[in-house]
Amino acid sequence: MNEQLLTGTLKINENNHLEIGGMDTAALAAKYGTPLYVYDVAQIRSKCRQFKAAFEKNDFSYQVAYASKAFSVLAIYQLIQEEGCSVDVVSGGELYTALKAGFPAEKIHFHGNNKTVAELTLALENKVGCIIVDNFYEIDLLNALTKERNQRVAVQLRTAPGINAHTHEYITTGQRDSKFGFDLENGQIDQAIQKVLENPLFDLIGVHCHIGSQIFETEAFTHTVDKMIGLLASWRDKYGYTAKVLNLGGGFGIRYTEADEPKEISDIIDAVCQEVVQKTGEYDYPVPEIWIEPGRSIVGDAGITLYETGSEKDIPGIRNYLAVDGGMSDNIRPALYDAAYTAVIANRATEPAEETYSIAGKCCESGDMLIWDIPLPKVNQKDILAVFSTGAYGYSMANNYNRIPRPAVVFVEDGEDALVVKRETYEDLIHLDQLI
Repeated sequence: MNEQLLTGTLKINENNHLEIGGMDTAALAAKYGTPLYVYDVAQIRSKCRQFKAAFEKNDFSYQVAYASKAFSVLAIYQLIQEEGCSVDVVSGGELYTALKAGFPAEKIHFHGNNKTVAELTLALENKVGCIIVDNFYEIDLLNALTKERNQRVAVQLRTAPGINAHTHEYITTGQRDSKFGFDLENGQIDQAIQKVLENPLFDLIGVHCHIGSQIFETEAFTHTVDKMIGLLASWRDKYGYTAKVLNLGGGFGIRYTEADEPKEISDIIDAVCQEVVQKTGEYDYPVPEIWIEPGRSIVGDAGITLYETGSEKDIPGIRNYLAVDGGMSDNIRPALYDAAYTAVIANRATEPAEETYSIAGKCCESGDMLIWDIPLPKVNQKDILAVFSTGAYGYSMANNYNRIPRPAVVFVEDGEDALVVKRETYEDLIHLDQLI
């Protein structure tokens, strides 16, 4: 197996089993059942601290806001609060969960391209730290709500900066043809700032952008800095407005397979900070506070999913299918994005590969495939397959297709395990249903 995939506390123990957080994965599967999401808490803490340390080394004012759409449950909000980070939420449900976890409202940033009146009201009632305004419709809604409540609110304007980062078309968000934000090129963003500045209850603290996800090129981020500082300088000259905050979003890539080559966190932040200093110097513009929104890069490679192997279908000369007890109901990314993963037989981790398998899910869909053509040891029924780097957009995108209950979630740290999300039961599946 590729040692590069053994991030954080992942290692092979003396029993030739995969271990995470000091816990044997085969023992975790036996205790909690499969499929099972397992999170390395120490790895999550480390990622948060690396982002913060990088900004502090550059002597920058900053906020690291965990993009909680990557993984949103009570326990992760508690952990992020312990690490002194902010969070961003994109729905009333995420906001509600963060608040129920006791997360400080003033450190919550509220995103979304179609926030409802009820969601905005919830944000205002709880005095969230910032609302990132996405469109003219939202400006009008928020304008009416703040006046009705006579409540001042901090806002940022989200812009689409026209940068097409090298990533999958469905997770590229910074280009002009996007559902998110005000267009930078056609003048929409200038119309938006004028409307926002007209309302004295809006505290326009800065501007936001996000150019996509799973980005490996540092140049994509520095190019974004160039465009955004230029925009801020033009606003100063045209409207007499100086931004306190430049929010550069997230999108920092992680390693899913050997083909992925993510940059070190410190290298990206160093490059961003240096570019901010250079461009603000060119425009004689005050250095703003920098906000970023890492989600995947904080939890993605901190999570693994454990499955039990089941049926095999060998088609000689074509393919050998190996089925597991999960699939697109707990990881829809391969079906949605053609996302690539790699895996290991957790209870026989270093045994040499003997056969090539394609890992099939159990959903009644021919497209329910988790991994195509992976070399593994000869697999036995009821072996434990561990799929790496499933911490982001696994549980948060899990579903009940085919009435399959969603898996449990376990946190592990220093040889201790904690159940943070119970496994759904069949009764859970029908508890909202009504007979007629």
